Amino acid sequence: MEFSVYSGLFLSAFLAATLIPAQSEAVLLALTASGKYPVGLLLTVASVGNVLGSIVNWWLGRGIEHFRYKRWFPVKEKTLNKAQDWYRRYGRWSLLLSWVPIIGDPITVAAGVMREKFFSFLLIVSIVKVGRYVFLIMLYSELR
Repeated sequence: MEFSVYSGLFLSAFLAATLIPAQSEAVLLALTASGKYPVGLLLTVASVGNVLGSIVNWWLGRGIEHFRYKRWFPVKEKTLNKAQDWYRRYGRWSLLLSWVPIIGDPITVAAGVMREKFFSFLLIVSIVKVGRYVFLIMLYSELR
């Protein structure tokens, strides 16, 4: 039973970090509110899943250029150029927004497209994504 709980949390956090719409915060807070599971373990599982999902985005971004001119390519040339221009302008510090719903996931893909160094990517994304979960848990603890 516990394995399925942690697996579900991991999966929701992983998917929430990819371009697939998912909601990991609600799952994390619901499990925290249940009081049945150690908060530190919940935080760790959600954080690892969310950061790994962002790494997948970065990796996909690294390879996306190979398919840019294919007819079936899902991103329009203009959209991809706009994302690259935006990332050129703000650089790696735009990754500080990687936790933000809707815009955060494309930023992690753009980081891959723009060949952001993996260590810089991992460090910034890990700090903000773990920080977001810590903030939510602390806020929940204060409000209950």
